[in-house]
Amino acid sequence: MKYFVEFVVSALVQHAGEVEVKMTERPDSIDCLVHLNSLDMGRVIGKRGRTISAIRNLCNAAAANGSKQVRIELVETN
Repeated sequence: MKYFVEFVVSALVQHAGEVEVKMTERPDSIDCLVHLNSLDMGRVIGKRGRTISAIRNLCNAAAANGSKQVRIELVETN
């Protein structure tokens, strides 16, 4: 899942080299921190949050048959 999130976010942003994904797995959830350049935040969030919402929906669908919830949080590096 880490590579999927990194692949999708890197394809959306202009500073793809600065994208870093850190994942922490817990018994009931998977926490995902996405570090990216502050100039690319709008591209990943999208209009009315539709892009990040779509990424979250895809990750939740892929996560262990729905038994785990995926939480994706965006963090600015600059």
